[in-house]
Amino acid sequence: MLKQAIPIDWQEIDTVFLDMDGTLLDLHFDNHFWLEHMPKCYAEKYNLPYEEASKILLQHADSTQGSLNWYCLDHWAEELQMDIVALKHEVANKITIRTNVIEFLSHLRMLGKDIVLLTNAHINSVNLKFSYVEIEEFFDEVITSHNIGFAKEQHGFWEALREHKIYQKDRCLFIDDNLDVLDNARKFGIKHLLAISKPDSQKPRINTNDYVAIDDYRQLIH
Repeated sequence: MLKQAIPIDWQEIDTVFLDMDGTLLDLHFDNHFWLEHMPKCYAEKYNLPYEEASKILLQHADSTQGSLNWYCLDHWAEELQMDIVALKHEVANKITIRTNVIEFLSHLRMLGKDIVLLTNAHINSVNLKFSYVEIEEFFDEVITSHNIGFAKEQHGFWEALREHKIYQKDRCLFIDDNLDVLDNARKFGIKHLLAISKPDSQKPRINTNDYVAIDDYRQLIH
C-alpha cells in the first residue's frame, strides 16, 4: 500500500541534490560488501579467522568514520593492500535501484529540474555502480565529496560546493539517508530536506528524527 503523499511545491525548487547509496540505490550492497564480503576476503588474504578479520576492519573504519578517507577506495586499497574495486565486482549482482527511483527521476526531468548526484562515494565506486544500473543519464551533474575536499557531514562542505555548483540554498531539495549529512545541510540553510525510511531493504526502518522520510518515491510524484 502506497504511503501518504509528501507535499512538495515544485515551483519553489530549481535544483534537486540526490545522494546515491541508501537513497537512490539499495544500501544492502554496501552493507553486504563491507560487513560480510570484505572480512571474508581479508581473512583469506591474511590467513585470519573471519571474526578477527571483521574486528580489524571495523577498527579501521571507526578510526576514519565521517572523514573523506572513510569513503575513499584509494585509501582502503592502500591501507588493506587489496583491490577494492575488483572485490566489489565480485558481488555486484547486489547493486540495485530502489523502487520507483526511475519514475521519480523521469518526473524530475519532465519538470525541468536541475538533477545533481551529490555523493560521498569515491568516483570509482560511482562509475562501478553506473556500469550495473542505468541511472547516469538522468543527472545533469555528478559531484562527489572528493571533488569538494569535505565529506557531506563536515562543516565547510556546502560553502566549498559553491566553487563547483551555483545553487540557491532556499530553492534546493536535498534527499539523503544519512542524518548527520542532513543535519549539516540544515545548519547551512538548505531549505527542503528529506530522509529515507529504509536505506537497506534487508533491515528495519530507521528513526529519522524530525525529518520527513520517503518510503516509496511515488510519494513525491503527484
